Amino acid sequence: MTSSTFRTACAAAGMALAFCAAPAHAQAPYPNRPISLIVGYPAGGSTDLTGRTLGEALARQLGVPVVIENVGGAGGAIGAQKAVSAAPDGYTLFVGASNEVAIARLINKTVKYNVQDFTPIGLIATQPMVLVTSAASGVKNVDQFIAKAKAAPGKYSYGSSGIGTALHLAGETIKERAGLFMTHIPYRGVAPLTTDLVGNNLEYGLFVLSSGLPHIKSGKVVALGTTEAKRSPMTPDIPALGEDPRLKGMDIGIWFALLGPAKLPEPVAARLKTALAEVLKSPEFRKKMEDSGSVVAQAGGGVDLARFLQSEVAKYQKIVQFAKIEQ
Repeated sequence: MTSSTFRTACAAAGMALAFCAAPAHAQAPYPNRPISLIVGYPAGGSTDLTGRTLGEALARQLGVPVVIENVGGAGGAIGAQKAVSAAPDGYTLFVGASNEVAIARLINKTVKYNVQDFTPIGLIATQPMVLVTSAASGVKNVDQFIAKAKAAPGKYSYGSSGIGTALHLAGETIKERAGLFMTHIPYRGVAPLTTDLVGNNLEYGLFVLSSGLPHIKSGKVVALGTTEAKRSPMTPDIPALGEDPRLKGMDIGIWFALLGPAKLPEPVAARLKTALAEVLKSPEFRKKMEDSGSVVAQAGGGVDLARFLQSEVAKYQKIVQFAKIEQ
């Protein structure tokens, strides 16, 4: 073999090897395998319902399975920590809510992550909370609630699903704005809180709207007002506490957002944002969410989620400092 022939053969062989090796280095389009969607609570709550409804719709948009992973504990913080620690490849996502994303770090020094440790993809939905009273209290509206509580400082209590939850912080905001002295009773979840309210062992309590609606409709508890500035379109017959001059500025709700770990590649984040926008426009998705008491977010990024998260942290920080809440 002449030297020129040898060189030609080597060149041809090199091209063949390069051609054969190319597929091994090429990246398949995202996504090409199942996605894990972490929910920081056990099955059955409002965040889990949101995650499952979203997961089904996202799977249709992305063409791959979206598997719900319930990682309960520490008010959602364990699931959030797992999400921020995951590889930023788009195959581990998180449905986060107010408690674990905006509040947890403010009240619990063992929580190490903050909002900068997430890649914001988009807001999913919001829900107000609702202040209720036991049917036996005789209280029918906010006027009677404030008058009764002011007439007997320290006599009455309100319950929430736990220390440092958005429900607890909403209760403290009501106390601050109306100048009330009431005792907070933290329960280990919604079920025991409901039992005491329905059994008339507790005067007042706060629910996420979706959790409280069945008991309000059945007459087992009386709704005094939702915790936002305006009435929820899902319950226009329930007054908003922010409508009362004594509670002016009251505007606290539960929200749910789709998040990824920090440093999610821009093409992956863009693909997820597009898919989420399509989900939010889906009549089937909207109906499922609205039936649970949620107001679905505007499709196409009506909210700058990164800025919104920062503003939520600042809002809750003021309440935490006023009430001196810590775990």
